[in-house]
Amino acid sequence: MTQELIDLKNSILEGRYADALAIVDELEGMSKKAILRQIKSFLRILLIHLIKNQLEQRLTNSWAASIRNAIREIKEVNLKDNEKSYYVNLNEWQNFIEEEVIEDAIADASDEVMNGAYNQFQLTEMVDRKQIIQTALKFLALTYSYSAKELPAVIAETLIQLSGGEDWKAGRR
Repeated sequence: MTQELIDLKNSILEGRYADALAIVDELEGMSKKAILRQIKSFLRILLIHLIKNQLEQRLTNSWAASIRNAIREIKEVNLKDNEKSYYVNLNEWQNFIEEEVIEDAIADASDEVMNGAYNQFQLTEMVDRKQIIQTALKFLALTYSYSAKELPAVIAETLIQLSGGEDWKAGRR
């Protein structure tokens, strides 16, 4: 990115405004790619913990914290600087999950589900993708409806609805 900024400065100083605008477009594209990569990373973490929850039928403090953190980070990163639009709109999440994240999440979850008892091929057969995606979409929808201040309490209420959520709330293991 440093070279692009140098080129941009030189283009402006030399009066090559068309070149400068092309560099600005390139920088915008690079920025959006980096943000989507960051969102994808947090989304993968969310899915891994939802997969663990689905297959182990329990919820731990650690998993709840990871889910909560992933949702909060997605909310923060997904909101554009104008605070009125998003990099990933609500109606785009399902395709984003199905096309870019779910398979990696299942593969990564194979190291963690039941302490790594299943490989990614076995886990692929075990996971109810449709349910995982629907649960993820439910959490993601919260980021469009609640402020950063309200979000933790709403996430906690949604966590209680997961398998083992009531036990987690009550402190039972």
